[in-house]
Amino acid sequence: MSRGFVKEDDQEEAPFIPPRAPLPDGVTNYVTPRGMRLLLEERTQLEQERANAQGSDDERRRAKAEIDGRLALLNERIVTARPSEPSAEPPMDVRFGVMVTVAYRSGPQQGTERTFTIVGVDEASVAEGRFAFTAPIARALMGKRVGERVNVMLGAAQQELEVRAISWPDASSSSPVR
Repeated sequence: MSRGFVKEDDQEEAPFIPPRAPLPDGVTNYVTPRGMRLLLEERTQLEQERANAQGSDDERRRAKAEIDGRLALLNERIVTARPSEPSAEPPMDVRFGVMVTVAYRSGPQQGTERTFTIVGVDEASVAEGRFAFTAPIARALMGKRVGERVNVMLGAAQQELEVRAISWPDASSSSPVR
């Protein structure tokens, strides 16, 4: 059909599909058991939303197109996910999945302590005390043991951190930032 016979009103924009948390090219998509569970729950929720889409035909079509785009991105994450289970042994160094407490030895936060868990990019939430393993603070701490110190740029300030404690998080813990 010639474009001359198509009304301008009939042309609609593609739905905006918000991107997922960034995962650098070539980086393995590690997830905690909790993170994998959350991804699968998100997929179930999106599938239910798609099945229950309401409104006019156009509204349902647009809603389903957006959900399909979100599902495609989510399924890509699920397929590439590499679950990492905590071992039975207590962790000796900072690694993916651990809860770590650090003391700020210098910089703007000097004298404070923070506890957070190192998780996958889709599970990360600074407000909930879960930092992505790709975050600068997590990368700087990887491999460090209790008592070891590391200098890291956090924001515009160089800060020295000392590892105070390392443990596997409790399964029910939300590991709040303290």
